[in-house]
Parts: sequence; structure tokens; C-alpha cells
Amino acid sequence: MTREHREPPVTPATQTAGEPATPRKAAFIGLGVMGYPMAGHLARAGHAVTVYNRSAAKAERWAGEYAGGAAATAAPTPRQAAHDADVVFACVGNDDDLRSVTLGEHGAFAGMKPGAVFVDHTTASAKVARELHDAAKSRGLHFVDAPVSGGQAGAVNGLLTVMCGGDQAAFDRIRPVAMAFSRACTLVGGPGAGQLAKMVNQICIAGLVQGLSEGVAFGLAAGLDMKLVLEVIGKGAAQSWQMDNRGTTMVDDKFDFGFAVDWMRKDLGLCLDEAKRNGAPLPVTALVDQFYGDVQRMGGGRWDTSSLIRRLRGTP
Repeated sequence: MTREHREPPVTPATQTAGEPATPRKAAFIGLGVMGYPMAGHLARAGHAVTVYNRSAAKAERWAGEYAGGAAATAAPTPRQAAHDADVVFACVGNDDDLRSVTLGEHGAFAGMKPGAVFVDHTTASAKVARELHDAAKSRGLHFVDAPVSGGQAGAVNGLLTVMCGGDQAAFDRIRPVAMAFSRACTLVGGPGAGQLAKMVNQICIAGLVQGLSEGVAFGLAAGLDMKLVLEVIGKGAAQSWQMDNRGTTMVDDKFDFGFAVDWMRKDLGLCLDEAKRNGAPLPVTALVDQFYGDVQRMGGGRWDTSSLIRRLRGTP
């Protein structure tokens, strides 16, 4: 398995999250499990979209799939994808991947027109966000760090939550376009603030999933019908997205979908590194990060993050 895990079936969204926006010329760099449907929502919303992906065949497949609507094309480099675009979106793997698609002769910054905005949906460090904000500014461009929450299901259904860092004017320009795949898109502060907000998100999730794992494992050991118990307590104060969407699959010992443990460890590493800089204590996060290391050693690097319960139940 790769990061492109398949989520369990989801009920289609009952509302339209996108907001009307003036059609723009856009680019999307990185067509992974998140980027592929996000770029698709842009095309469906009427924006002319050029895509770039490290695997050219995937970019060509995307362009063929969305050729029936607004202009949908593939480009061989980030620079060519970004040429003449009003907004360039990206969703890649990490800081180094982000630098590779923005900087240098073939990077997006080299192809963007003056005044264009680069919007980064990668979960990366606040440091690289500030670095690229300054690099963009020196070229007469704008940069918004905009990590997302909502997972693959949120990307497919166009219901992502986007937390942004950057300048107000740049954010105001990109928000109507980003709402094609979002249910909320909010400016939380200056450069790097979006990435810091995503770290808060991951810190909260880490502790919550560990608590849910312990609760489910405890209930199973006690001989309870845990699906019934989850249904009951899910109507009370213990309710959470993780419980609603991962509780029953944890009971069933199913983890071949969702957000991979390898990627969660990458994200928690960013949180712990930032905490060293700002002095914030993260004892639970550090412990859960070690627990995810145990899951990796069990062979579960590509399992969903809810597989924390495997440490408590043992391998079947």
C-alpha cells in the first residue's frame, strides 16, 4: 500500500460546499490521494486547470478525465504548469518536495506571472512556509500556506477544512477559488500560521486516537458489544469524528485505508520539532509518536492511524 489508501465507502455530501467564484486560470501541482480530487473540483467549478505530477502518466490521466468541462491540461514541469496562472495550488509530501516544485529553473515560481498566488496545501513546517513566503515576495509573487484537514473523504467530497497563513489580500483572492473543494477556508494568521494550526490539529488527533484505542480495547477485554457501546457513547460527551468514522473499523481490526501511520509520524515530528523551538510541552504527543513507532515495527506503516489499537490487542 501507499499513501493513496482507499477510504471506507462514504455517504455523498448532502450539501454543496463550493461557493460561486469568477473562473480563474489555475494550476495544481501534486496529484496524490488529496490533490487528484481537489484539482478535479477546481475543474468542475469552471476554472481552467493545468496540472503537474511527478508521474506524468497520472497527470495525463487526470487531464483526460476532466477534459469534458473547463480547460484541463497536463504540463511536464511545475514551471510550465504555473505559466500565466492566477493561482497555483500544490499538495506534495514534505518540505523538500515543496522546495523542489517551487524553486529552481523548473520550479513554479519561475513560471508564475507577477502578482500570482501560490497556495500550499502540503502539511509541512512553518519554517519552510515562511521561507517560501519571502522567496515569493522577492519575485513579486504571493504565498499562502494552507494545510487541510478532512482526509481523503473530505477531498473527494469537496468538504476540506483549510487553515491559512499569509497576507490578507492574497488570502482574499484565493479563498473563493479554494472553496471549490472546501467547506471552510480561514486565515488564521501571518506566514506559517496555517502550518502551526495544522500542528494543533494533529496534536489533538494523536491524543484522541490513543484514548479511543484504549477505550475500545478495554471494552473488548471486558466482553462488551463495543459497536453498541460506541453507538451509545457517541451520542454523549465522548463523541468525536474519530469515534464516528473509525470506531467500528477499530473493533473489526480493519486498517487498510485512511491516513497512513508513516505520514502521521512525519506530521508529529513537525509538531515536536516546533515545540522544541517554542518551548511548549507535548508529553502525550511524544508518547503517542513512540506508540506509532511501535505500529511501524509491527509492519503497519501504511495502516490507518486508528491502528494504534493494534499495540493493545496484539497481532491477530
